Amino acid sequence: MAEKKRTRQPNGASSIYFGKDGKWHGRVTVGVRDDGRPDRRHVERRTKAEVTKAVREMERARDEKKLRKPGQNWTLQSWLEHWVENIAKPYVSENTYDGYEVDVRVHLVPGLGAHKLDRLEPEHLERFYRKMQESGSSAGTAHHVHRTIRVALGEAVRRGHVPTNVAEIAKAPRLEEEDIEPYTIEEVQSLLVEAAKLRNSTRWVVALALGLRQGEALGLHWEDVDLGAGYVRIRKNRLRPKYAHGCGDGEPCGRKAGYCPRRAQIRREHKSTKSRAGRRTVGLPDPLIKLLRQHQEEQERERAEAGADWVGKGYVFASPIGGPLSPNTDYHVWKRLLRDAGVRDGRLHDARHTAATVLLLLGVPDVVVDAIMGWEPGGAARMRARYMHVTGPMLRKVAQQVGGALWECATSREFL
Repeated sequence: MAEKKRTRQPNGASSIYFGKDGKWHGRVTVGVRDDGRPDRRHVERRTKAEVTKAVREMERARDEKKLRKPGQNWTLQSWLEHWVENIAKPYVSENTYDGYEVDVRVHLVPGLGAHKLDRLEPEHLERFYRKMQESGSSAGTAHHVHRTIRVALGEAVRRGHVPTNVAEIAKAPRLEEEDIEPYTIEEVQSLLVEAAKLRNSTRWVVALALGLRQGEALGLHWEDVDLGAGYVRIRKNRLRPKYAHGCGDGEPCGRKAGYCPRRAQIRREHKSTKSRAGRRTVGLPDPLIKLLRQHQEEQERERAEAGADWVGKGYVFASPIGGPLSPNTDYHVWKRLLRDAGVRDGRLHDARHTAATVLLLLGVPDVVVDAIMGWEPGGAARMRARYMHVTGPMLRKVAQQVGGALWECATSREFL
């Protein structure tokens, strides 16, 4: 009976005792609660040896900071929804938030949300990624979802809600880097001929010649363009619009917010380019300077025609009344341009690939290519390596042009 007697332990020390219920109990102080009281965790076992072992394991986990904090017992769904709206949203860019929100709402919550946050295992994630791809999601989508949950669980670890980020242990979906197939010189020429028939035709010349990202091109303002000096400053990114219903408390329109007749814009039009590499100055070829001057004159004519309806905000590529262009509309114009020009289908980003490839084929120094394309120093070498796989016809074309220039010059001197 002596060992069953419960003795008082010093403040903060663990205690082991035999209870009236016939079981051995242990209590371990692991910290302090929000209200200032000690956070004492409880374990119970059938024997003293078992409860002693459990107490020692809890003490070790406490010392290694691997114990869950007291408070809400999170499910993965409740944590992800809290994280994306209250932690991520105020601190990341709008585009990054959009990606997180879609991953959480469309993929992670339906597929994994019922799991307890502290019971989630790497194998749960790996099986989930496989099921995503078996159901038709691309490896790229599954990989993006993996990055999102890795960030969310990293924050849970940082705040003490879970001891380990299981997404860092789980194998990420295999993502094979796509081969870059830039447009050939002939394809670019066909696109430029067809683009000349369009309103804002210079927008496509800028894409193919300078390799600007879509957001960079649509975010250009005239104040960033110096046609006299022949350069353009890349400082802003056009954001995808986001709308709220304008129906108010009256009759709802029954449509999605973006199609509501009284919709209200709830997102800023553009943001400053966040990275140092992204903020850059790019020189303009003389033919492009001429086209931009013509484009500026055409925009002035539209301004005169619009009169009081003009809402111009200084965008280089604008709507007929001077407002910003929609990235979605811009994308569909690009697709139509490809069809009308009889050029193979491709993404808008492939125009950027084409500009980068031409620079590398012309032998422009790496540091200059990095500056023009806005590649981050840490990833610039990797980006350049992706362009080493260039279509054979394009390489042969450049070789012939270089050879012709050299030998024609030598032959002309020989017969002088």
